[in-house]
Amino acid sequence: MTSNSLNGQNGSGQNDRPAGDEAVDTAPVADTTDPGRIDEKGSSRLGLLFATAAFAVFVVVGLGIWWSLQPEKFDVEQNAAELAGVEASELVPGTATVGAAIRVASSLLDKPGGYLHNDVLPPGVLMDNMPSWEYGALTELRDSVRSMRNDFSRSQTQSLENENLKQADSQFNFNADAWFLPSAEEEYGRGIRALEDYLTALQSGTDASARFYTRADNLNAYLQVVEKRLGSYGQRLTASVGDAELTAALTNASGGQALVDRTPWYEIDNVFFEARGYSWALLHMMQALAIDFQDVLATKNAEVSMQQIIRDLEQATIRKWSPMVLNGHGFGVLANHSLVLASYIARTNAAVLDLRNLLQRG
Repeated sequence: MTSNSLNGQNGSGQNDRPAGDEAVDTAPVADTTDPGRIDEKGSSRLGLLFATAAFAVFVVVGLGIWWSLQPEKFDVEQNAAELAGVEASELVPGTATVGAAIRVASSLLDKPGGYLHNDVLPPGVLMDNMPSWEYGALTELRDSVRSMRNDFSRSQTQSLENENLKQADSQFNFNADAWFLPSAEEEYGRGIRALEDYLTALQSGTDASARFYTRADNLNAYLQVVEKRLGSYGQRLTASVGDAELTAALTNASGGQALVDRTPWYEIDNVFFEARGYSWALLHMMQALAIDFQDVLATKNAEVSMQQIIRDLEQATIRKWSPMVLNGHGFGVLANHSLVLASYIARTNAAVLDLRNLLQRG
C-alpha cells in the first residue's frame, strides 16, 4: 500500500504545474468573421447613399417646380394706395403707373426663390424657364421706367429730367447676369428705392421736379415701344413651327416669308416663358395706365381699345397646366403653346395699333 501510495503521489506530482507556468496553446484560431455580415454592412451603406441622393434630387426638383410658378397678379390701384399711404380716391395721376413698376420689380426679387437669372448654384442654375420669365418681365420694366424718365415726367423736350427716375433707369439696366460685387439684386433694389422716392414726391407734390404728365403724345410714345416688343415676341413664338406663311400671318410680315429661322427645340420653352413674363408685366402696366390716363382715353374714345389690350393680356397670362411647353403642329394631337400665346400677343398688338391711331387722330 505504501508503494502504491508513493506511486500515486509520484504520478499526480508529475501532472502538477507551478502557478504562472501554464502551457501556451499554439493551435490556430479559427476566423469567426461572417462574410454575410460584411456584405450586409456594405449594402446598408449603399442603400443609405442612394436614399440621400434620392432625397436631394426630390428637394431640388420640388424647389424647382415651386420656384417656377408665375407670381400672382395684383390689383394696381390697391397696390398704389398702399405704397402712397392714402385712399384709392386720393391718388394723383401717375401713382398707379409708378406703383405698378415698383411691384413688378419687387416681384422679381421677392417671389419664391428670389431672383434666379443670375444664380450659380442649384437648383437655380439648373432652371431656365423662370429665369427666362424674369428677363421678359425685366424687359418691360426697363421700357416703362425709360418712358417715365424720358416722356411721362417731362413737360417738353427741353425740361429737366427727374433725378430719381434717372437713377432708377440706370439701376434697372444693370447686367441681369451679375451675381457678385455688385449683384443684380443689389442694383435693382436701389432702383426700387429710387422709384419709391419718386412716388412719394409725386403723391405729396412737394418736389417740383416730380411730375407725371398724362398727355396723349406721352402715352403714344410708350405704346410705340410696346408695339415693337410685341411684334418681336410674336415672331419668335411662331418661329417654333418654322412655317413661313403662318409666321407671316401672325406677325404681319410682308411677302409671306419668315423673317427668322426656326427656333431650336431646346429654346422653345425659353422664348415662351420670356414672352409670358413680358405679358405679365405689361398687363399690370396697361391696367395702371388705364387708371392714370382715364380722362385722355375718354376724350379720344379709346377706352374700348385699352380694355381689349387688357383682356388679351389676361388670356396670355392665365395658368398653364401642362408641365412642359408642347410644340404640336396644326390640328394634330398635341397642342402648340407657343402658337396659342402668339395669337394672343398678335391680338394685343393689333389693339395697341388701334389705340395709337386713336390717340393720334381721335
